[in-house]
Amino acid sequence: MSVQALIDYTLHLGDNALVLGHRNSEWTGHGPILEQDIALSNIALDLIGQARNWYEYAARLINGGGGKEVTEDVLAYLRDSRDFRNCLLAEQTNGDWGKTVLRQFYFSAYQFYFYGALEHSRDKELAAIAEKSLKEVTYHLRWSSEWVIRLGDGTEESASRMQRAMDELWTYTGELFVPADYERKLSPAGIGVDLAAIRPLWEQRVREVLKAARLESGEGVWMQTGGKQGKHTEHLGYLLAEMQFLQRAYPGCEW
Repeated sequence: MSVQALIDYTLHLGDNALVLGHRNSEWTGHGPILEQDIALSNIALDLIGQARNWYEYAARLINGGGGKEVTEDVLAYLRDSRDFRNCLLAEQTNGDWGKTVLRQFYFSAYQFYFYGALEHSRDKELAAIAEKSLKEVTYHLRWSSEWVIRLGDGTEESASRMQRAMDELWTYTGELFVPADYERKLSPAGIGVDLAAIRPLWEQRVREVLKAARLESGEGVWMQTGGKQGKHTEHLGYLLAEMQFLQRAYPGCEW
């Protein structure tokens, strides 16, 4: 088993959670109603908490190889965009409320089945973090599913906005199930998740919710990839510039 592959794999999971968590945090104080403002802020906190768990484990793996000590702060705040391995879906801009909840639904459905499989990893650290994260993601999936149905099967305006969000985001969903090199190395060893095995579960769940929401998915659309290899949209650069400013301006700040 390649230690570097395990490091990259763990960073990939941390980057997914951190970037999406930061995106959701941008809604704090701006949600449509107070209750949902708080709900999305709590989801953001859950994701950032997951990111810290992944980064702490990645830091231990890196430090075990000697060299300069690395912390979760270094991994979160002192890497450039090309060093991040998050999926492109996570970094997409919030847009309106409909686009935000649809992005969350796609990703929560993916995390739900992903963490469910990762619970059985031969790596005890990965399994333990996945087990804890799954409890949070179960709520994220229920919350976002309800909002997708509520808006898709709502007014003419809300349905139109949700369909527009579908058109914008669907092209980024395929990457969730395209394994990077580090994923290919870990899956056969029973450490990583077999993405091909969970894809049908994700697709079925998504179809069920979209059918209830009276929305049409973008079947057959060409899919964007590259995030897992460090090739990102311009949105990530702006996100990191905001998120990392304090740490870079005042080195040594802690979580």
